[in-house]
Amino acid sequence: MTNPTYFEALDYERMVREYPIGDEFAHLMKTISRDELNALQEKRLLKLIDRGWQIPFYRRLWSAAGMAPVDIKKLEDSAKIPTYSKADLMKSIEEYPPFGDFHGMERFAKDKRPPVVFHTTSGTTGTPQNLFFGPWSRELQNVMLARAYHVQGIGPDDVVHSVYGHGMINGGHYVRETFVHYSPALYLSAGTGNETRSAQQVQNMARFGVTVIVGFADYIVKLAQVAREEGLIPGKDIPVRMIVGHMGRESRESISEAWGGAEIYDLYGVGDTGIVAFEAGDREGMYVHEDAYLLDLTDPDTGAIVPEGREGNMVITVLFKDDIYPVIRFDTKDVTAFETKPSPLGYSFRRIRGFLGRSDNMVKLRGINLYPIALGAITNEHPATTGEYICRAERDADGRDEMTITVEVKDPSDATVRDEIAAELKSRLGIAINVELAAGGATAELTQVEKRQKAVRLIDNRFK
Repeated sequence: MTNPTYFEALDYERMVREYPIGDEFAHLMKTISRDELNALQEKRLLKLIDRGWQIPFYRRLWSAAGMAPVDIKKLEDSAKIPTYSKADLMKSIEEYPPFGDFHGMERFAKDKRPPVVFHTTSGTTGTPQNLFFGPWSRELQNVMLARAYHVQGIGPDDVVHSVYGHGMINGGHYVRETFVHYSPALYLSAGTGNETRSAQQVQNMARFGVTVIVGFADYIVKLAQVAREEGLIPGKDIPVRMIVGHMGRESRESISEAWGGAEIYDLYGVGDTGIVAFEAGDREGMYVHEDAYLLDLTDPDTGAIVPEGREGNMVITVLFKDDIYPVIRFDTKDVTAFETKPSPLGYSFRRIRGFLGRSDNMVKLRGINLYPIALGAITNEHPATTGEYICRAERDADGRDEMTITVEVKDPSDATVRDEIAAELKSRLGIAINVELAAGGATAELTQVEKRQKAVRLIDNRFK
């Protein structure tokens, strides 16, 4: 007997029945009640817990905390489940090389196991981490992204240019699968500047009439600069009407202006989970796919769930990922807060404020929490900046921490620009930040903006 193929293992009809896409998803967001949504989450969570207990990684983690599946009887009990982070996964890989013991592949008989999709993370915060997907969880990850793109208005008239990375990285592959499987738009898979030269990318964009760009804000901004260097006018020679991607704290206005007034939509997700939340037409927060994800916000120090409206680490449970590598209370270390006002669009799904920074990439400077992306967002409001920057944290012999931000500007000899940026940072943050000016392209080697889909924004020298 042969193993099932990818599509034999999928059960497509069941998938779209349980997790609607397109207009049916938009209808679901408006019509489902909170009670119905919580009941659906509870049902899916309890099934997921049973699967988790079969996997050595979870059994070890939960047993060490004195928890067993019988302790989780209702949705509210989910807070009893211990969280884990990338550090725990990397320890699993170290102790059970080369794949770790968190994927659960061993529970399938050899002739029954479905195909497994294997990727890694980008390694922005350290060694790349292993990622595993079965056909069911892989296609549902794609469906979540397709839902977002549909609500945001990508359709059959669009030509979409993607700058998500490929290779072992998950991002570019699953974005391509999303468009090929679930969207009528025409998709161009360019990748990073390391995969397709930036100058070639903008020439292709003009040639093929690109209307939508998807990817990370850092490189999308750089492409607008390259387009102008190539004699192309963004928004005219390249008729981009929409940019969808991971915006972070970058200035929407400056990104839109760089691309001739394009609409901007934000997304949030990580490699383990796929797209958890997305912006819709109201632009008042990002809607969480609550029928597919359980999202808690926890205090980075205590692990307790934070009060409504307060910032906390995003702890994510992927309710559909019950085949290969279940994700149950994964602490992303990414910080956000829930929106507390009702949805202007009448949607039942909750919203988050978006990605505010990383709790493990935060620098505490004289009692104030600083996130590099927040510094970059403030700095790049100045008209003299190009959008590129990098932060450096240092600790002197007396144990005093300092933060320096190096900012690319049009004229690095202009001391007035440096003083204005420093004054704005102090006014907005309540603390002095050292500001250095650099010429265009000077930080590229450190940020690796051409090579990585997520640029490096912090060099932390405090513990060296």
